Amino acid sequence: MNKTIPSLMLVGTLALTANAAMAGCQNLPNYTTLSSALSTAQKEDNGGFALNMWATIVDRDGVVCSVTMTAPNRGGQWPGSRVISAQKANTANAFSLAHLALSTANLYSATQPGGSLFGLQESNPVNVAAAYQGPSKNYGTVSDPLVGQKIGGINVFGGGLALYDANDNLIGGIGVSGDSSCADHNIAWKTRKLLGLDHVYKGVNPTHNDDNIVYDITGSTSASGWGHPVCSQAAKDIAESFPKAGS
Repeated sequence: MNKTIPSLMLVGTLALTANAAMAGCQNLPNYTTLSSALSTAQKEDNGGFALNMWATIVDRDGVVCSVTMTAPNRGGQWPGSRVISAQKANTANAFSLAHLALSTANLYSATQPGGSLFGLQESNPVNVAAAYQGPSKNYGTVSDPLVGQKIGGINVFGGGLALYDANDNLIGGIGVSGDSSCADHNIAWKTRKLLGLDHVYKGVNPTHNDDNIVYDITGSTSASGWGHPVCSQAAKDIAESFPKAGS
């Protein structure tokens, strides 16, 4: 019995499956483009600890298109933030629409006990099999094992943004992690701007009507219902200086 032909057929089938899974990534930034934008944004003052970062992009179906990092190796930024960056990308994509963008920062107050979306953070678990498969040496590289897989997961603090092209089409999400959650948001915001994918039609931010982080918590109450805690005055000032998304 010739085992070569069935083996070749299996390889071909797997290749076709992988290509189909990645079809939604064709109009999204590739690894090199994302890496360059993230590195530029991370080097600026973002009101955090100036730490190295992870970033993940997913397509509209939640398939991971690319994962990158700013340090020369995977241990140069918090190892746990790799999966968090993917969660953030998944969340922003999963809970945004063409006519309403929600950043992960916008979800903080709504998902606290008594909030209108309490329990949302438990609704779509991380795909553990995808999150922790190896080889670890490929994490943050063009061969990261998350690429081509659906990571799932919900994150409800700053660092995740939906991606909108120049025609206002929602095409995926970006997640950034590795610093304070407020700095993560600022870095994600700048990275998305550099990628030219910030054409947000509408959001819940009361000042700009976009998906920028909202700082309106007094005590434990957010005036808008979409507020996020202040990590540092510097991070708050930076975010509040951003022009409306897409400007």
